[in-house]
Amino acid sequence: MLHAGSSVAEAAARRDVGIWLPPTRFASSPDYLTEEKSHYEIWWTFGWPYDTSVAMARLVFSGLFDRLPDIKIITHHMGGMIPYLEGRVGYGWDQLGTRTTDEDYAALRRSLKKRPVDYFRCFYADTALFGALAGTKCGLDFFGVDHVVFSSDTPFEPEAGLYCRETIRVIESLDLTVDEKDRIYQQNAERLLKIGATSTP
Repeated sequence: MLHAGSSVAEAAARRDVGIWLPPTRFASSPDYLTEEKSHYEIWWTFGWPYDTSVAMARLVFSGLFDRLPDIKIITHHMGGMIPYLEGRVGYGWDQLGTRTTDEDYAALRRSLKKRPVDYFRCFYADTALFGALAGTKCGLDFFGVDHVVFSSDTPFEPEAGLYCRETIRVIESLDLTVDEKDRIYQQNAERLLKIGATSTP
């Protein structure tokens, strides 16, 4: 498990390289507690973005970014559910502890140096949204161009060429400069992987 005291996290931060955070939910993860498995491939369609969001939240509340403020973690599917639920993540977790009586989450909230939502903006996100225009715009608005990389699981393609073509079509349709698109397509990944001309400070 990646957390604030993880040797993997410490090593990545020390080397200034990115960590990819893929979801791990399987069909054996039930949608409801009374069932034995997920139905209709919900584990994949909704489960992966949810799993990513849960992992991001656990990292935020573990104090990871206070301890290792320069760590670079790349999330799949444009940061899961986080950009689309910015209001709940923001104002909702500003009230952390007001809904819980058996654990002192209010003290945890006070121990953090920033608002919870501001830590979520520290993550990086990829464009793996199957060409969803609204989702891509939302993610770019939340994370910023410098924290978005082109689909990190390419070439994962349910239909030949569809995944990449649709993602590129969406990026090209946005009001982005040539430089901003180049950062998404190439430069941000080169910086995270420390390859190419953009890897040097």
